[in-house]
Formats: sequence, structure tokens, C-alpha cells
Amino acid sequence: MSADRDRPLPACAPAHVRAAELSPLPRCSLPASASDPFDHRLSITFEAFLATHARKWLTYAYLHTGSEAAAGEVTRAAYGQLGRLWPHALRQASVEAYAWSVLKERVVEWLYDHQQPTALTETAAFAVVTHALLRECQQQFAMLESQLGLYAAIARLPERQCDVIVLRHVIGYSDAQIGSLLGVDEVTVRSYASRGKRKLAAALGIDQGNARGN
Repeated sequence: MSADRDRPLPACAPAHVRAAELSPLPRCSLPASASDPFDHRLSITFEAFLATHARKWLTYAYLHTGSEAAAGEVTRAAYGQLGRLWPHALRQASVEAYAWSVLKERVVEWLYDHQQPTALTETAAFAVVTHALLRECQQQFAMLESQLGLYAAIARLPERQCDVIVLRHVIGYSDAQIGSLLGVDEVTVRSYASRGKRKLAAALGIDQGNARGN
């Protein structure tokens, strides 16, 4: 186990609290020319984009790398690449979807370079254990085994279903925001979520009649 993996995100905390527990990224902006209003506008739009997404994307990178340092490395690399391509990104049908593909590529690249699978199960598992210990809640310990099974089952879902479940229920994006990131409409997001939940229910042996709801 890496020494970096010592600050799990509490799984039961709200998404904005989880994100706030990670060390902040250094300020990142485009190199704008004071004499060029167009460059200045590009810089403003880029910084606004980072302000909207940076914390949640840092959390996403952490969940998959299992390391706060690696999450910062991956996210900085993604935003560095995105900054260099920002004028091109703004010409895409969906800036959010284009930027998301850049982040995903960086996460996959990091996992490949380090020859390790996604750490989603491990980081989520540590979060549940830590929450249980801190709360000293016997009921939490009683639920631990089934919750760890849930995280493992999420990690085994098809990529789009896994992303929707994680973005929706772990990181806290709305269906509209997820649709923008994945380049699909909200109906498709809900379809991915529904299919993912059916697969999770089947994998965990849960009666789907008792697993309804969003």
C-alpha cells in the first residue's frame, strides 16, 4: 500500500466536504497578454472553468489513483493540456465534454504508466472504515461488508455506468452536469444510472423491488 494513501475521503460526507479535504491545486491560468483583450478574455473563461470543475475533478482523480499527490499531478497535467488547447476547446460542441475527455485520458495514462488498476474500491473502502472508526458506530461496522461489496461492484460496471454512478452519487454532479461532461442528454444519464443500479442490485443479490429510486 502506498504511503500516499493515508487520507481517505469520508464516503458519507457531502461531495463539497469531501473535495475540500484535498489540498488545493495551485492557481492555474493561461498566459495572457496585457495588450491583447482576446487573450485576456480567454484567460478569464479558462479560470472560470477551473473554478467550476477543479475541486470535483481533483476528487475524481483521487478516487481512481488512490493518492492525493497523484490526483494533484493528474489534474494539473490535465489542466495544463487543456490550457494549451483552450481556444480549440471553446470551438467544440461541448467544452465540458471535451475537457472531460482530457481528464479521463490523463487518469487512464497515469494508471497505465504505474501499472495499477483503478483504486476506486480501495479508496472507497478506506473511507468507509475511517468513517466507522471515527463515529464508533456499531451499525456502521455491521454494514461494512455490504458497503465494500457495493464499491467493488461499482468498479466492475461498464465505463459509462461507472462514471455516472461515481459522478452522481460520490462526487455530487447533477444529471444535467453529468450530461454535459459525457456529451449526452439527461435522459441518457438517467438510463446509465438505472442500468448501473440494476447491475449493482444483481451483483449484490438485492431484490430490485426494494432497490428502486434515483
